[in-house]
Amino acid sequence: MDIFLQQLVNGLTIGSMFALIALGYTMVYGVMKLINFAHGDLVAGSAFVGLFVFTQLLGGQVSVLVVVGVFILTIITIALLGFTIERLAYRPLRSAPRLSAVVSALGASMVIQNGIMLLWGPQMHIFPELLPTIIWDIGGVVVSLIQVLIMALSMILMVGLYLFVEKTKIGTAIRASAIDQDAARLMGINVNNIIVTIFLIGSSLGAVGGLFIGLYYRGITFNMGWQYGLYAFVAAIIGGIGNIPGAMLGGILLGLFNAFIAGYISSTWADAFTFILLIVILIVRPTGILGERVAEKV
Repeated sequence: MDIFLQQLVNGLTIGSMFALIALGYTMVYGVMKLINFAHGDLVAGSAFVGLFVFTQLLGGQVSVLVVVGVFILTIITIALLGFTIERLAYRPLRSAPRLSAVVSALGASMVIQNGIMLLWGPQMHIFPELLPTIIWDIGGVVVSLIQVLIMALSMILMVGLYLFVEKTKIGTAIRASAIDQDAARLMGINVNNIIVTIFLIGSSLGAVGGLFIGLYYRGITFNMGWQYGLYAFVAAIIGGIGNIPGAMLGGILLGLFNAFIAGYISSTWADAFTFILLIVILIVRPTGILGERVAEKV
């Protein structure tokens, strides 16, 4: 039972990070029907930007204001980078064949990944310990402060995003654009601005996910975006890509699944079992667990 509860905590922590990153994929796909392959590399970039901000801009001294500053400056930087990618790599190809946009997305991914390598080198870097090492032993289950913060902040951000999309005018415009962009334009919605908005939001959530990865795992590499981006993409598909609650559910379930595989079988087989799970879900329910929601009225 102790192993089960420990892996449950670990799985919720990892799943929270997967869910945040998966939301970036699912928001872009929901409106543009395009997989933003550069999203995982933005996540990797956020960890390195956070490292640079802490060590070079904020003096490397840990305090509450410094931690908040690292998050804010990193989120702004990655959001602007996501905005730039949309303007340079995706918008010019909006009317081009779908394959052209996919190739452009892959190109943007490679540019970001190699840019990180050129700036910080190919070696692993150790992310700074921004939070105190506080650990609680609850009946044999070890829970750390960073795990609690990751789960709590991720839940706040996910619920906040859901309410934003469901309850605000901009959220209504996002849902309308996801259903039919031409009809949305006829209703006076600036679809270009909506697409920029989803890139800014998705990149910002990915930035938070990247910082959480750095804080939790400490070791960061220039190519780690491929791994975490792939897991988040799988999570989005499992939950139902294009569906915001689906991305949240898929991320949490995938994190729990990986944690239990690592705890009871072997971490070496985690990737193999992950894709077995994906294949089974696609066979049983091709649209994902929650499916892609199609609204009748906005």
